[in-house]
Amino acid sequence: MEDVVDLSLSTRPEGGRTVVEVAGEIDVYTAPKLREQLADLVDAGRNDIVVDMRGVEFLDSTGLGVLVGGLKRIRQNDGSMRLVCTQERILKIFRITGLTKVFPIHESVATAVAAGD
Repeated sequence: MEDVVDLSLSTRPEGGRTVVEVAGEIDVYTAPKLREQLADLVDAGRNDIVVDMRGVEFLDSTGLGVLVGGLKRIRQNDGSMRLVCTQERILKIFRITGLTKVFPIHESVATAVAAGD
């Protein structure tokens, strides 16, 4: 039997923002699910988004592309997108790609929600 690691997504409102909790792997197979979730939120007018990536075990270039694409869409709607990430191996990807300059990255959902624009 194949070991399939899926992506789980859940959303909740918190402090005037929408928190998207992501767990599992964000790769070429699962990234479209995240892309769709972000697009649905923006379409619903929920443009201040915190992506909680503390449960993410793997992130590839497709996943990064989805996050960047989501950010562009959110910014077109005068919104903001913050990431919550604590795993060193995932943070390293953001540092190597220079995306730490693009995304505000926080250590907890509480600090991300409380951060001013």
